[in-house]
Formats: sequence, structure tokens, C-alpha cells
Amino acid sequence: MTAATTLDRLRTHARSATLFAPTTLAGAMDKLGFVQADPIRAPARAQDLILRHRVSGYRAGDLERSFARLKLEEDFLYAYGFMPGDTTRLLHPRPDPGCEAGVHVPAGLAAEVLAFVRANGPTHPRDLEERFGRDRAVNGWGGFSKATTRALESLHHYGLLRVAQRRGGIRIYDVTPPPATEAAERARHLVMRVARILAPVSAASLRGALALMARRNPGLGPLAPVVATALRTGELEREGIDGETYLWPALDDDWRHRPAPRDVRLLAPFDPVVWDRRRFEHLWGWAYRFEAYTPPPRQSFGYYALPLLWSDEVIGWANVKLVAGKLHVAVGYVRRCPQTREFQRALDAELARMERFLTNRTFARRTQEDAGTGAMGPA
Repeated sequence: MTAATTLDRLRTHARSATLFAPTTLAGAMDKLGFVQADPIRAPARAQDLILRHRVSGYRAGDLERSFARLKLEEDFLYAYGFMPGDTTRLLHPRPDPGCEAGVHVPAGLAAEVLAFVRANGPTHPRDLEERFGRDRAVNGWGGFSKATTRALESLHHYGLLRVAQRRGGIRIYDVTPPPATEAAERARHLVMRVARILAPVSAASLRGALALMARRNPGLGPLAPVVATALRTGELEREGIDGETYLWPALDDDWRHRPAPRDVRLLAPFDPVVWDRRRFEHLWGWAYRFEAYTPPPRQSFGYYALPLLWSDEVIGWANVKLVAGKLHVAVGYVRRCPQTREFQRALDAELARMERFLTNRTFARRTQEDAGTGAMGPA
């Protein structure tokens, strides 16, 4: 088998692993297992841009509106995002090395906040301001947040509180039922879940993603032996090409005989298809960068460039915005624009889908404001 043939197969796998036919929101969340969150709206939040490809008739904000009904959760896997409850339960309890036996016991304001939520049920941060005041504390970014907000985030991190829903984009917290699964079993399920979300994932990128997860979940223990065991037992498959090793769950094998659709997709910077930047450069031969925090003079692609997928090739990027109800698009290509009617029709179809999606978003936000709920806040 030639290297080119293998790369072709891996490109098809990279697309088909998570870019499945549109289904319901519940079905998409179950299949994905995790959707990364990002608060930037350019042209929409990452979670909405990810789900619009995978949910029939999806409108921006549908995830937030259906969050409580679908019993979804927010937490940190290898990044912060949205996930089904069974994924979150695998992440807890998180040990606290500063407490006896590693079991986190909140003290001071955090203990009072926890008691308040237990007594009052789902709690908006504003409810705590009325009870505890608006004192400020240094946050994880070196800035300042309300002390009660920091307490809520700490209790959420250690699994004592969960995000029950969002109201106007603001997290509403409630108590969490105690976890029951042993750490070793949780570690095995989480490793397989991350490998499935990012499949086929380069071995180096899988190590990096698991390191991010382990940093937040040291109680899971070393994860490299879990990967080694999964390879030995056949739960994970492995293939090497050009000095790069890729892994994926063994049951994920129907991609081998499925051709990639001949369509165009504008992907979020954090879409599973393009999340593994190491794989991206190997499979598609160029380096994509997320430049939202790069000074404009140093940007090569644009503030929030969306990778442009044509069938199973990422051939460029697009910057998209809605102005006065009209879609404005600036498309760039790594080499050149394909000069075929098939591609132009596919690109036009994707831009029409994007315009409908963004127009629906604008309508939904105006409806929220008219109803008095306000615009959606940061993720």
C-alpha cells in the first residue's frame, strides 16, 4: 500500500469519524460525546458552528435552549465544553491534594455557597450577590472576578456543583449527585472517548489531549498505560505513515468503505475534524492557525478564519460575517480555487446554509430580547 493511498484513507477517516449525517441534537451530542465551547461570535459561537453540520435544522443557541431538557453538562474534558451526563460522571470526583485523603472539602465562602445552593436549589450568581455581597478575588487569568463566582467555579471543578442550565448565557448551578465509578474504569472510558472524538488522532496529539485532561483530573492516574493496554487488547487500532502514528477505536471501521461526500463545509476552528493541528498539517499539507488573539498586522488568515473542507480535503479558509442581513465572505485558498462547476455549486450551497443559519441566529436573539431574556452571554 502506497503512502498516498494511506493518506487518502486517513483523510476520509478524519472526515467521516465525526462529520456524520445530520440527526437530532440529542443524537449528535451522544455521537460526538463532547462539543468544545468558545464565547467568540465571529460569525457565531464555536459550539453552534460545530453543531450546525450535525443537527438537522440547527439554529444558533439551540444547544443552550435544549440544555436542561437533554440533561447535558458543562465541564473540562481536554478543553471546556458541553457533553452528555455520562461523560461528566467519568470526570468526577476530582481529587484535591490540599485536603486530607485528597477529598475536596470546601471551606469559608465556598462552604457557605455550597450550603446556599443545597438549600435553595438552582442558583443564579446574582442570587449569591444578594446574600454574600460583591467582593472580588483574583481569577485564573490574573484579573478579578466576584468572589462568589470564583467559589462557584471551584465547586464546579471538584464536582460538588454542576451547570443545570444557562439563562441569558449565564450559568445556573445546582448540586451534583455523588459519583460511583472506580478511577481505573473511568480512566479507560475517558481515554476511549477522547480517542473516538479526535479519531484518527496522531499519537502525539492524543498524548497532549490526555495530558490536558489529566491536569484537571489527577485522580485518574497515569493515562499512558491505559492507552498501551487498549492497543494490546485491540480496543484501539494503530497505523503509521511518514513517521506519524495514528490511533482510533477498533469498532470505528465502517469508514474504510465509505467515500467522502462531494460537498463544502466551513468548519469551526475547534471542530473535531480540524482540532488536531498536527494531523491537519500532515494530511492537508499546510499549517492552519487560530488568530483571534493575534494582532491584525500578524494575521495570515483572519480574525476567525473557518477552515474550508471540500470533500475530504481542507483547501482554504473563509472569514464570514452578516451585515444588514447579507452574508459577506472572504475566501482564501492554499493553492488555488478549484475551477469546476461541481465545487462552485457546493460552495454556493454551503454559503446559503451559512446565511440561513446566521439569519436564524439574529432572529432568535431578537426574539429573546423581546421576551426580556436578553442576549446570550459568554460561554
